[in-house]
Amino acid sequence: MSEYVITVNSTMDLPKTWVEEKGIPVFALRYTIEGKTYEDRNGLSEKEFFQKLREGKNAVTSQINPDEAREKLEPFLKEGKDVLHLGFSSGLSGTYNSMRLAAEDLKEKYPERKVIIIDTLCACMGEGVLLYYVLKKKEEGMSMDELAQWVEENKLHVCHYVTVDDLNHLQRGGRISKTAAVLGTMVQIKPIIHVDNQGCLQVIGKERGRKKSINKILSMALEQAKDWKNEVVMVTHGDCIEEAEYLADMVREKMGVENVLVNNIGTVIGSHTGPGVLAIFCMGEKR
Repeated sequence: MSEYVITVNSTMDLPKTWVEEKGIPVFALRYTIEGKTYEDRNGLSEKEFFQKLREGKNAVTSQINPDEAREKLEPFLKEGKDVLHLGFSSGLSGTYNSMRLAAEDLKEKYPERKVIIIDTLCACMGEGVLLYYVLKKKEEGMSMDELAQWVEENKLHVCHYVTVDDLNHLQRGGRISKTAAVLGTMVQIKPIIHVDNQGCLQVIGKERGRKKSINKILSMALEQAKDWKNEVVMVTHGDCIEEAEYLADMVREKMGVENVLVNNIGTVIGSHTGPGVLAIFCMGEKR
């Protein structure tokens, strides 16, 4: 069985230390703010980034292009390794397609090597949950083909439940109308969002008030996860650590999962959600 590596995009938003300890290669997307372009996870700190958003600065993100994808993948093939790449949802970025095109080109140059690019249809720490189980199964001895099949069979069981504090960022991204953003802000409406089976963000509900919206995403995760054994649940936040810790404590209490990984949302995903975003990710029956 050929040696293979697992690679991911920066949008999985796991802590740098966690990823570095496990030696996972990360392919970064980029964002531009105040005329400067940065790599996701390697530019501004989360505090600096979200402060700029609170001040009204606008961040624009950019995908990995096929040439960049080829440059990132080729070194592993030169080393005689195969690659399994867990790609950021095609419903949210063209990065997956760039990775796929690069892999097709490289197959001609390295016919003895194998590159599998998977459209995870996941985002943020949904990608992180998938990566957690993929790494475990690789350690258990799964081949790359077996692991790719497992991902395809299980990726739509990765549940993403999200609420945001500021509707204006969703409005700028075209997720809701300007009128809905203005009216919703006036009456403290907080949307409930998930990632659907096409890997796209969908507003699936609303709650009046922040606490109710947090409890709602928790209850939705509890419902979907009730018949699943979750080894890990992940919580991400947009510079609102106290609320993230509250949500994590509720997961431990009500879901019975002690391993809850909490991390600040990354700058690329955070560009579209804004500060105050809060989300929970777990394996469950359906999205």
